Amino acid sequence: MATKEKNFWILLVFLLSGLVLGGLLGVFAESVDWLWWLAYGESFGLSEPVALDLSILKISFSFMIKINIASIIGMAIAIFIYRKI
Repeated sequence: MATKEKNFWILLVFLLSGLVLGGLLGVFAESVDWLWWLAYGESFGLSEPVALDLSILKISFSFMIKINIASIIGMAIAIFIYRKI
């Protein structure tokens, strides 16, 4: 009898896809008057790039995440779908 094993990587893919699709939905909903609340969110991360100058090579690091209500809803839907699988 085969066992049903849930994989962490599948959950991670589901969560990231829910985050991205929800974020896109939030950006598009920002222009609709009665869906403005989906775009409400917060940005965090490095606002200015951190530079590493090695004289021969210069590397810049930057990382910014913007989470809005739609992306949180997208992640909740992704968890719900993952649990149903």
